[in-house]
Amino acid sequence: MEPLEIKKRIEEEGVKFIQLWFTDLEGSLKSVSMPANRWEDVLKWGASFDGSSIRGFSRIEESDMFLRPDLSTFSVLPIESPQGKVARVFCDVVNPDGSCYEDSPRRILKRVLEEAAEEGFEFFVGPELEFFYFKSKDAPEFIDFNGYFDYVPPDTGEALLRETVERLKAMGIEVEYLHHEVSPSQYELDLKYTDALSMADVLVTAKFMVKYVAERNGYYATFMPKPIQGINGSGLHLHQSLFRKGHNAFFDAEDSFLMSEVARGYVAGLLKHARELTLITNQWINSYKRLVPGYEAPVYITWGRYNRSPLIRVPAIPREKASSMRIEYRSPDPASNPYLVFAVLLKAGLRGIKKKYSLPPISEENVYRMGASRRAELNIETLPGSLIEAIIEAEKGSVVRETLGDSAFEKLIDSKRAQWDEYRQIITTYEMEKYFPVL
Repeated sequence: MEPLEIKKRIEEEGVKFIQLWFTDLEGSLKSVSMPANRWEDVLKWGASFDGSSIRGFSRIEESDMFLRPDLSTFSVLPIESPQGKVARVFCDVVNPDGSCYEDSPRRILKRVLEEAAEEGFEFFVGPELEFFYFKSKDAPEFIDFNGYFDYVPPDTGEALLRETVERLKAMGIEVEYLHHEVSPSQYELDLKYTDALSMADVLVTAKFMVKYVAERNGYYATFMPKPIQGINGSGLHLHQSLFRKGHNAFFDAEDSFLMSEVARGYVAGLLKHARELTLITNQWINSYKRLVPGYEAPVYITWGRYNRSPLIRVPAIPREKASSMRIEYRSPDPASNPYLVFAVLLKAGLRGIKKKYSLPPISEENVYRMGASRRAELNIETLPGSLIEAIIEAEKGSVVRETLGDSAFEKLIDSKRAQWDEYRQIITTYEMEKYFPVL
């Protein structure tokens, strides 16, 4: 959108406040609001803020930073505000001299997209966003006990979903499917694929709207990967494809799997670097309560087609629909930072293409039911089983560091190690019940 077009929309729609959106390094949404009559000043000068107060940003001795609106993301929020209409716009973070702040998650993704563009590629993503609804945030009490694809009468969960979809639609965000997931009170929104930068913005917006609608109706929505023991957790399955000159670079009509050499190299790159990528795709201690055998979340580093037990799936498509060719990466969870996740996945895939990694044999067996000896025979590795293991793998590897840059990488590692150190000092209820009576 052009500045004059936005100014006209602000006036015609009676927008009273504008929120400037960005995320910290871990993906938490940050926002500063301003009266709409200050829009011209922000366009000219940017909005200043204290970067040292944002997790993963600058040090206190160099804390001045500025937000520069990305005009293509301007949208009026379909929310209720007694003060009048509110708009939002995503912002890039810049230094006082006007240069890009290289540790900003949005900037990190842009760098890798620029690298892909140099090879002639455009990167597209279509997410499956899973989450739970609960009666309140005080206790995880289910709102229903339905299961996968169960028909749900248009009340409670279904009503919350439909309201969310309509509000997203008002912002130009298209949802392709919505349905109940496997666990009680668990739902999924499938977002229509688009370019990776736009989709990262869309995911941040969709998560905001899911929570807003739930709270507005007296419920609580959570993207916590595994809020309830003994049932499936929530994932963020990511369908990905590379396009070149308007054509799907993953498609090859002559291949038995319809996979081009580009697709094979991309998948090989993801598989080879999967263990180090896991710190970004699954960044919380709770993330590893989901990545365990028996609950449909991927654990084993392999790939398949119709098989949903491997880490990567190549969905079946009609031969005549080349544009739909894609791969699905199944380990990320919805509490990850989409900017960083998209960046590291693309970086690993591009490395596989450039270095012509060899794609391991396809796995069409149910990997969950394989014994350890069979997996060893097929050289099938596992994803990290804990946050500390993921940290160590990221430090051993090179893809995550190269993607984030030394500064952002060290900040993230420090943050995650601090979380792990805090966690490992806590005496849990499990330990007291298991050990206190007998030791």
